[in-house]
Amino acid sequence: MSATRRQVLARTGALGVSIAFAGSIPEVFAGTATARSAGRHGYGPLIPDPAGLLDLPKGFRYRVLSREGAPLPSGEGRIPSNHDGMAAFPGRHGRVHLVRNHENRSKSRVPVPTVDGLTYDPAGEGGCTALEVDRHHRMLSERVAIAGTSTNCAGGPTPWHTWLTCEETELRAGEGGYTKDHGFIFEVDPYDPRRTGAVPLTAMGRFQHEAIAVDPETGTVYETEDAFDKPFGLFYRFRPAKPLGGRGSLRAGGRLQALRIPDVKDLSAVQKPGTTFRHVEWVDVPDPLARQTPVRFQDFGPRGITHAQKLEGCYWGGSSVYFVSSFARSKDGSAADHQGQVWRYDPGARRLTLVVVFGPDADVQLPGESPDNICLAPGGGLMVCEDGDGAQHVFGLTRRGTVYPVARGRQNIGTPEKPEWGEFAGATFSPDHRTMYVNCYTPGTTFAVTGPWED
Repeated sequence: MSATRRQVLARTGALGVSIAFAGSIPEVFAGTATARSAGRHGYGPLIPDPAGLLDLPKGFRYRVLSREGAPLPSGEGRIPSNHDGMAAFPGRHGRVHLVRNHENRSKSRVPVPTVDGLTYDPAGEGGCTALEVDRHHRMLSERVAIAGTSTNCAGGPTPWHTWLTCEETELRAGEGGYTKDHGFIFEVDPYDPRRTGAVPLTAMGRFQHEAIAVDPETGTVYETEDAFDKPFGLFYRFRPAKPLGGRGSLRAGGRLQALRIPDVKDLSAVQKPGTTFRHVEWVDVPDPLARQTPVRFQDFGPRGITHAQKLEGCYWGGSSVYFVSSFARSKDGSAADHQGQVWRYDPGARRLTLVVVFGPDADVQLPGESPDNICLAPGGGLMVCEDGDGAQHVFGLTRRGTVYPVARGRQNIGTPEKPEWGEFAGATFSPDHRTMYVNCYTPGTTFAVTGPWED
């Protein structure tokens, strides 16, 4: 197997990270946060964890909040496996509420327990759990938030403090043992999940959802599609019938559209950071429910639609939405190769810009997967969770394109001869920006990481 970026970093200890970028990005993430010294330069090398769980820079600490297989404090069963996307919401007296996805398919290690009133399809093993921690990161409660869904990968928070969890599947009723169609978005209330239940937001489309981001000014929801085969996924926007209407308002429906860049059929063909497309087009999706044909295969007219391989992370920052293409491989059918792209769409200007391209090191070819989940960093720029083979990291990405290590997983889920590490996912910050919560996918573990985030 070719060496991936993670394998190279594992050998170097992630010191002096040299992930190459095709160009500089002096205007990246402007307006997303106030850049402080650490946010500009990083926090120093990672220090090996004596407990063998999580390597962090000097001055940082972690606490394990939750581990798969342990009893849920609610008494509903065991903590499910495959911890994925997550968001943090403010609570009273400094408390924090977390909603965490579980990307369980069939025959998962620990399914999400079915709970009356919170279960969509009893045959589904995915879903979400809701956690509440106090200001000292002590667990106050942990319970099922939604069950009976499938492959809950990522999602995103809403301005009215709910979580939209996304199913990364297109299986229909009767396929894979399911009793209902899957491939939907569901709304989850982190404070009282029974207020949202298990209702699919069908107007937002049925496809292999990955993540969403909401424009807090207009209520428009942007959605990524992580399709596995060609034609690859699309980048969508959903214009609600009741924009910014609060909890439950997305059930009123709306208009689903897909991004079209004239004369660009595949985003991987764009290789130069700073490339900007003005006045991009949004095309109505013919059949959002994909009754006969998956959305990405549908007829968008003679001018077609714009596709991209591995559209994953999606986040709102400042006045723009950022989204990620984790990698592109010409051998899979992409127009060109890259190890990750970060795009920014400014809806006010109707302008799409390629912010950065992750590229090969001068000495080492790094064809493996790259960025996945992303979130805003307290000191400016982004936090990026990687997904692939070898050692697993959370990296910071500054406004000027500098990449610095934030965390490295130490839990070996493979063998000494062929080591493997569970990917990171769901990085999110507490409302006061003093704690990063992040998941290890396998074995499912949720960490609270504290330190000098804004020093």
